[in-house]
Amino acid sequence: MSLAYPDLAAERTRWILSRRGARAAVDPSRAVGAFVETERTETGETAPVATIFLANRECPWRCLMCDLWTRTLEDPVAPGAIPAQIAGALAALPPARRVKLYNAGSFFDPRAVPREDHAAIAEILRGYERVTVECHPALAGEDCFRFARLLRAPLEVAMGLETAHPEILEKLNKGMTADSFRRAADALAREGIALRTFVLLALPFLPAEDSLAWAARSLALAFECGSTAAVLLPTRAGNGAMDALARRGEFVPPTLAMLERALANGIESFRKRGRVFADLWDLERLRDCPACFTERRRRLEGMNLAQCVPPPVRCADCGETA
Repeated sequence: MSLAYPDLAAERTRWILSRRGARAAVDPSRAVGAFVETERTETGETAPVATIFLANRECPWRCLMCDLWTRTLEDPVAPGAIPAQIAGALAALPPARRVKLYNAGSFFDPRAVPREDHAAIAEILRGYERVTVECHPALAGEDCFRFARLLRAPLEVAMGLETAHPEILEKLNKGMTADSFRRAADALAREGIALRTFVLLALPFLPAEDSLAWAARSLALAFECGSTAAVLLPTRAGNGAMDALARRGEFVPPTLAMLERALANGIESFRKRGRVFADLWDLERLRDCPACFTERRRRLEGMNLAQCVPPPVRCADCGETA
């Protein structure tokens, strides 16, 4: 098995798949997870948002950095399973005003969410003021537009730009370019569909000292494409492929201080164009100082909600954090 990451696109998927471990057991009758969080909206207020992680077939793209496949199914779910997952999750959650449907892939991949379920899903979501789904730029087409018309609430599509770095974006094996992202964003805008963009913090094949600059460039591109929100995702190892790159010195995971600076820079640079959030899921893996971690997490949560930058936390053990 070759250790080096392939230069040829045709060989990258095989390289990535060959380094995978086992999947977790997933029940197709139940959502993988669900919770309610408070989020700052596009109008500047805060609202409770129900986030549901659907159980469905794996995404057809094999992205280098993805570990979401570990909680996916190898086969498509039966018609009716996804609406049942959503209804069951919402019934068990506290009340919320908005809903996000995340699914380790693309909502408009018919092998992940059957087209015949779209109307039932729209009916379940009647009464919510906004619905967010995930989608690869290649699938932001007619199925998406039809689903938007079925909803009785505005639709937001969350797409992974990941990075504005053209060479690294190609190596991520997403099957997209910045231009194809822009075309998809333009198509969504013509249909009146809002755009949320995911941006990676810390990239494989990039020196760690360049991470903040490329995160800022990627946020700039996200807002140029019409995003009303951009989310900084700390890139993580743990999927096999990224661990192999880390052992070769080709990937350095981000630090908590790096995430703090990236979020502060993003809010200060783009607050007039949209919201910048830090993804705080699994933040504990970035914990570098037990003495100040809880306070630093609260600071990040406050920045997400207020979209302003408070003074950095000062810690006798590790010093300033940002």
